[in-house]
Amino acid sequence: MSKINYIKNEELKTILPDWPGNLYINNRFVDPNKRFSTSFKNFLRWQFSKNEKKALKKNDTWRLPTIKGNEFLHRTDNCIVWLGHASFFIQLNGVRLMTDPVFGRISGVVPRYSEMPCLPSDFNNIDYVLLSHAHRDHCDKSSLQQLAAHNNFELLTGLKNSSIVQPWVKGLSTQEAGWYQQYNLPQANLIITFLPTQHWSNRYGWDTNVTLWGSFMVEADGLNIFFGGDSGYSNYTKQIGELFPNIDIAMLGVGAYTPDYMMQNVHTNPQEAVQAFHDLRAKTLIPMHYGTFDLADEPLSEPYHLLKKMEQNKSINGALRLLQVGEVMSL
Repeated sequence: MSKINYIKNEELKTILPDWPGNLYINNRFVDPNKRFSTSFKNFLRWQFSKNEKKALKKNDTWRLPTIKGNEFLHRTDNCIVWLGHASFFIQLNGVRLMTDPVFGRISGVVPRYSEMPCLPSDFNNIDYVLLSHAHRDHCDKSSLQQLAAHNNFELLTGLKNSSIVQPWVKGLSTQEAGWYQQYNLPQANLIITFLPTQHWSNRYGWDTNVTLWGSFMVEADGLNIFFGGDSGYSNYTKQIGELFPNIDIAMLGVGAYTPDYMMQNVHTNPQEAVQAFHDLRAKTLIPMHYGTFDLADEPLSEPYHLLKKMEQNKSINGALRLLQVGEVMSL
């Protein structure tokens, strides 16, 4: 017999009326709109099937450009700096945030194809780290330890993720939220809300969905910034756009989407990411989750070129900012 619960952090405010909490069946989180399961059959199909883009990948010499230097860390204005993949430095009214920090290879093994703009030890006075989920390209032990060595930050994440991170960083202050919950923050002009994505979570082969995944809305003095974490295309973006009707910036994944039968439920391709951007009714799209790690069958450059083509065809309703790694976007 299945053990069914709904759980959330009872100490946090829930913004969605009558939300009972995240569906939790047999000690694993379940998306009520899409039952995700890891398919070993699909994995084998992927590993033993011909990659139709193999030749394109082999001849793809494009790399994300990087602006080297740590000058952005000495700025006092509101800004966003992409650090590659899903890692961003965000400064808002003197508060410093980082999302999903991964500074080197994934778990020291998977190669990195874009440089960091500066050394991990250069980061200072980081107030909050926003951790979207437990996958190793978003939740990296070495990077969090390097950051904690020079910063006294608080970790904001989803339910049950403390069990992973706190053994790595002793004494780490952590707040865990369920979907639609706001973290308790001392800054009167800063609100951060944990929100849904269509994704999943694990570290190993046996811990699928024992921790919660999600996205973040950051509100600060009239600026609304959405960090999408990882997600397949779903109706969650329409709902988030209705809950937050004035989103200035949406940072959305556009890579690791091929082949469809493996990736479509959990990642968006460029066309799906643009549709999600339109659903959110955001003003500016910052693409991420491409060009840094080779995690799927498409060439590293494909998301960039597809988005440029969509921009030229005027099929993006809003501004597109294809940031270089280390580029400063003033807010």
